[in-house]
Amino acid sequence: MSVSPSVPTSASVSAAPAAAGAPTPTQAELLEFVRRTAADTELIASLPLDPEGRTWVRLEGPGGSEAWLIGWPPGTGTGWHDHAESVGAFLTASGELKENSLVARLPTDGWQTLELTEGIDRERRLSAGQGRAFGRHHVHEVLNESTEEHAVSVHAYYPPLPRIRRYSRTGQVLRLEQVERPEDWQ
Repeated sequence: MSVSPSVPTSASVSAAPAAAGAPTPTQAELLEFVRRTAADTELIASLPLDPEGRTWVRLEGPGGSEAWLIGWPPGTGTGWHDHAESVGAFLTASGELKENSLVARLPTDGWQTLELTEGIDRERRLSAGQGRAFGRHHVHEVLNESTEEHAVSVHAYYPPLPRIRRYSRTGQVLRLEQVERPEDWQ
């Protein structure tokens, strides 16, 4: 399976900055936003799909959030990562995605390697119309395991991604490999 970078670098539609005093969007509001956006069949159909690599378009999210429409070719995924201090939500608009996640809260900084305890792994299969919200420091990987079909999803994060931490995983050992910041994605 090939793993493409999870941070977009392709086509972009800039989100407007949050209005002064605008309320911070909640996880539930981000989930509702991705649900409404995924229901826009014209928008979903407009995403250019590449047979080998993920494609994306930046969207305007609610309350100054960062949002993305992402196309997933068969066999692609993000690798293990988190979104640091951002809360978020994502929903599958077409196809099916698999999310592997950890239910334990990890220390946020100051470590390179952790040995995970048994029983903290969760797996979700999210077909079209299914999604989820998540809190800060949520560690997961998202995969399109189909061998034939693209998947398309909508994602939203608040605050806009301050950094992404990337991990490798061997069995129960999770190792911090890289920390990316927005300036790395330009």
